[in-house]
Amino acid sequence: MPAHSEPGGAGTRPAPTPWQSAVVERVVVETYRARTFTLRLAKPRPFTAGQHYDVRLTAPDGYQAQRSYSVASPPSGPTGTIDLTVELIPDGEVSPYFHEVVQPGDVLEVRGPIGGPFTWTAEMGGPLLLVAGGSGIVPLRSILAHREAIAGAVPALLLYSVRTSDDIIYRAWLDALPQGNPSVRVSYTLTRQQPAGWVGYSRRIDPAMLQECLAELATLNGDVVTPLCYVCGPTGFVETAADALLAVGIPEPSIRTERFGPTS
Repeated sequence: MPAHSEPGGAGTRPAPTPWQSAVVERVVVETYRARTFTLRLAKPRPFTAGQHYDVRLTAPDGYQAQRSYSVASPPSGPTGTIDLTVELIPDGEVSPYFHEVVQPGDVLEVRGPIGGPFTWTAEMGGPLLLVAGGSGIVPLRSILAHREAIAGAVPALLLYSVRTSDDIIYRAWLDALPQGNPSVRVSYTLTRQQPAGWVGYSRRIDPAMLQECLAELATLNGDVVTPLCYVCGPTGFVETAADALLAVGIPEPSIRTERFGPTS
């Protein structure tokens, strides 16, 4: 998954938490280039949906590489573990190690949780409009899962933009989410290739698409209320989506963004 930059509107970053060890308990293949690693922390700390952890790798010669990865699991999940989803960047330093080397039983160095502005708690309510690009789905997965566990009546709509259907991370979980839950919707837009019979969106996110999503969210909410909007993905994607939200009348204070920089 891409390294984090500071979310829009973030203030001074607080002093980091100490590094600790974490044992890899499970590895799940999500897509052809994304895997989720369940880590059991030596010293678990409470976290908020939307936060991330730093991971540090140290080579035998002492060289260190450090990256940040969003927590995919919800705070309401199993105590003592976190899920980190890592997207493979072939020329990177850290993600190939995760995909090619890391196995259950391995021990990693992690630090966190980190992040404040791009978070959600049940007390914040909704409705929620979540807009993801690529691996930007990861922190939004944490928010959706936390909402499902403790605030399932909060209306929520996810708009997820990827290149092809093979790039949809958490596809089975996302497809099942609206089943039996009238308060949540999941919409995809495939920007490069669509399978035969595709009925979702097939273009980049634009104001017209967001206007349709807002109208659908209003039907879930039973009223026209300005939603809390979370936008996560590569910098260009986030800027385009945030500008489109402003264009359809969402006030800037209602938009929270998390931008990913160059990834490795």
